[in-house]
Amino acid sequence: MENGIFAENGFKLGLFASNASSGLAITKIPERWSGSWSDNLRLAVLADQVGIDFLLPVGRWIGWPGTTFHDSVLETITWAGGMLAATERISVFATVHSALLPPIVAAKQLATLDHIGNGRAGLNIVAGWYQAEYEAFGLDLPGSPAQRYAHAQEWWDLVSKLWSNQGPFDHDGEFFPGLRGLQVGPRPVNGRLPVINAAVSEAGREFAARNADFLLTATFDPARGSAVVDSAKQAAARHGGRQVGVFSNAFVVCRPSRREAEEFLHYYADENADWAGVDTVMSGQGINAQSFSEAQIGMFRPRFAAGHGGHPLVGTPDEVADTIISFARAGVGGLALSFVDYLGELEYFASEVLPRLEKAGIRGRTAGS
Repeated sequence: MENGIFAENGFKLGLFASNASSGLAITKIPERWSGSWSDNLRLAVLADQVGIDFLLPVGRWIGWPGTTFHDSVLETITWAGGMLAATERISVFATVHSALLPPIVAAKQLATLDHIGNGRAGLNIVAGWYQAEYEAFGLDLPGSPAQRYAHAQEWWDLVSKLWSNQGPFDHDGEFFPGLRGLQVGPRPVNGRLPVINAAVSEAGREFAARNADFLLTATFDPARGSAVVDSAKQAAARHGGRQVGVFSNAFVVCRPSRREAEEFLHYYADENADWAGVDTVMSGQGINAQSFSEAQIGMFRPRFAAGHGGHPLVGTPDEVADTIISFARAGVGGLALSFVDYLGELEYFASEVLPRLEKAGIRGRTAGS
């Protein structure tokens, strides 16, 4: 079975970070997403039924001290196995920190996932950036993205070779020295897994151009999307004519009227935002006074409260659909979406927005429509 993420059915839509409490909304409201296993299971079944294309988890080992954000996060490989076992069509990615999981373990776990899902598993490679997570594993965080991605490259080369090599092999590299007799079984159903790399830095985007099928990166708005897509495609073409798709992320507040959408946005992402949490998360990701101007930080803060910096899809079904269509027209291949309450909001989004996208011709007919 070919992984549906490669299907030629138009613009891809996925759910981002449902494995984490609060999803991507840094808010204190009581109805924020639980991130519980039972809610994730119900969500996966619903997403599969309504035609969502993929599930993409966030990988977190250490929470954010003093915040309500991500105080509980389901481990992504185990989570993905459960999601794949409970669904029939949807692609499910596991987010793996290449610095924290030995390649032979990752290769076997990911191949096992793919067999659970009959070819529907995917891999989101994360080189790591959160110092507290490195420290929890007794590791030093490399000082530059280039160093972190050099490690990730050797890790991915090993995983790929474990899936493709016909016999045992040895490896003696810079980051993985003295490995002997490497081999794994089973191998992925289709020989390999589709790869997403979430990256903003130049080193990260270059890694995606060399290795990934999809670059997940901030485009900020549809108008800037074309330049990001062109740059990614040109970079990939330099590596033997490779092709790479570009995904971005967005948070959704879709309501029958714009007033209702804006009132809910104000309620959760302004009146009840966890502002201390916003500042902690932004600082942890290097968005601080040393790197950005006061005006830029002031612009970022509301988006981080609302959806971890994603693009806002706020308004009526027509308005939300129009913005998604603008992303598609700019050449962006898909969006990873978050909601304050995924279960409570997905059905309305699917029933109202997806048919509009189909009518506009950017998506094929989805399951159940």
